[in-house]
Amino acid sequence: MEISFHELAERELNDAAEFYSHQQSGLGAAFITEVQRCSDSILQYPEAGPIVLGTTRRRLCHRFPYALLYTALWRLPF
Repeated sequence: MEISFHELAERELNDAAEFYSHQQSGLGAAFITEVQRCSDSILQYPEAGPIVLGTTRRRLCHRFPYALLYTALWRLPF
């Protein structure tokens, strides 16, 4: 399975990283690293996040007030 970001979510992610970079040197990179860690956790445990609506789940990031909303799309191997 792989993770892909909606175009607007990716824009929000980049804007947040830029904001954090302006707050403190290296903080934007730390934010991106935390989002990647959170994404890896979703890949490893896709059903761990609580359901917030229908099949949409939420995974909170540590250290930053940010959450990833996601839906697992299962693909058959054929």
